[in-house]
Amino acid sequence: MPADEPRTILVVDDDDVFRSRLVRAFLDRGFDARGAASGAEVAALVSSDSPELAVLDLRLPDGSGLDVLRVIKEKDPTTSVVVLTGYGSIATALEAVRLGATHYLTKPADADEILRAFERGKSDGASPPEHAPSLARTEWEHIQRVLTDCGGNVSQAARILGVHRRSLQRKLSKRPVLR
Repeated sequence: MPADEPRTILVVDDDDVFRSRLVRAFLDRGFDARGAASGAEVAALVSSDSPELAVLDLRLPDGSGLDVLRVIKEKDPTTSVVVLTGYGSIATALEAVRLGATHYLTKPADADEILRAFERGKSDGASPPEHAPSLARTEWEHIQRVLTDCGGNVSQAARILGVHRRSLQRKLSKRPVLR
């Protein structure tokens, strides 16, 4: 690529506001930035022109971000991918690194943090972090994911988790909701 051409970056996230802000931030930093809201959009975009960099949310409306990661890497194994994850998916983010992602970040992340993650990924050989999240953190993230999947219904989440509703409410009152 000639030195005067901007690097290409693809932002994949179903949150329209977040995606458009990141795309705008990367454009302001001199990148040729594009956005996609779903796995289907990514497949169409990478089939015609593979980006050098990609920022990928793991939860998409039409499937797993892991599937999208595979599509991106199959099209161009040299594409560097930073995975964005919300609560409850650190283990999945680590799986994404095993599948070829450069690095992962928890949401919310800004453009500068993402660019630093691409750099860290280059310098550390894309190895996952050496320490796993604590058991308490993993439990909290799992509770939050189940609660989100239940649309905030504490009773339904408690049934799925196999705990009493009041026990779940006590756990939830100890820490603020992660978003």
